[in-house]
Amino acid sequence: MQTKKSIEVGRFLVSPFTKPTHDGGFAASVSIRSGQGMASHDRVMRFTPRFATQRAAIAYATREGVAWVSKLH
Repeated sequence: MQTKKSIEVGRFLVSPFTKPTHDGGFAASVSIRSGQGMASHDRVMRFTPRFATQRAAIAYATREGVAWVSKLH
């Protein structure tokens, strides 16, 4: 699994990930983290769509993570 650049959105850290699939494409997921130390919380979402490129998978995961965080504000 590869991670790309994480971005801060308010009090959250959004970290997109990709994983190569058996058919040569890429799967996307995102980690949304908040808090520190013992009070930290990390939500990981895996997405159903498969992507032809790693770049497309990263872009999708980033958009979905930022959209999810934006709904909390």
